[in-house]
Amino acid sequence: MRTYLTAVLSAVLLVLLAVLVPVSALSAWVDLELDDPDRYVAAVSPLASDPDVQRTVATRITDEAMKNIDVGPFQDTVEEFLRRTARSFTTTEAFRRAWDAANRTAHKAVTEALHEDSGQAVTIDLAPVVQEVKRELVDNGVPFADQIPVRHISITVLSADRADELRTSFRWLRYGSVWPAVGTLVLLVVVLGLAVVRGGIRAGLRTAAVAGGGLVLGAVVLRIAVAVGRARVLDQVPGSDRDAAAAVYDALTASLRTTVWAVLLAGAVLVVAGGLGWALASRRRTASAG
Repeated sequence: MRTYLTAVLSAVLLVLLAVLVPVSALSAWVDLELDDPDRYVAAVSPLASDPDVQRTVATRITDEAMKNIDVGPFQDTVEEFLRRTARSFTTTEAFRRAWDAANRTAHKAVTEALHEDSGQAVTIDLAPVVQEVKRELVDNGVPFADQIPVRHISITVLSADRADELRTSFRWLRYGSVWPAVGTLVLLVVVLGLAVVRGGIRAGLRTAAVAGGGLVLGAVVLRIAVAVGRARVLDQVPGSDRDAAAAVYDALTASLRTTVWAVLLAGAVLVVAGGLGWALASRRRTASAG
């Protein structure tokens, strides 16, 4: 009976940790990173140097500019020239400043889409970038640069339909904040403490190994959730924006992937240390009894 009860409790602990780990990580991520404008901008700011982002921005700006330019047989030549010039601009400090400004504005759209019933897609408005591009090109005397329209050119990173699907989940995660993570740590301490008090060191070591297995399962579930979320988010993003949207998603979820590895390592250490410790303690007990 005691063996059966121990097996049931171990299974319950495994399941609890497999659920609590991803929920804890996602709740803390939404509250501490996704909802914080400074951390949001800090996460996506390095993307100003990402080739996919630079290529997408240069292409969108060039395409919009060419709608206002008609030079007959030289159309393709002028388009290619503007594309190269815009791509060159994306390597400058001015572009990085404009990119940060655009993403600070985009953060407001993210919070509205995921926490309010805005019914709108999440986009990065490139108007600040276009304005900087136009000013730079005009100052350098680039032909036709004055015809580049400064209007709302955007990169879609989350469709309205996907935002509607995610809204309820994100609200609950936001309410949870860091408390699921605190609860998970408290659960681990209490369970391990009770195991030692009621069953001794061997029981504590066995429980530590089980808890480690639960952490490993939780880390795997979290990694799967991040991958599935990426696929679903990008599924409804326009093809022309997909590379840039993927770079933004990966930048924003980088801390979650780091959490996966940290929890996985902690769980593996508990499994190995607890399992080996329990095996050695059982062997000594058997030898002593003999």
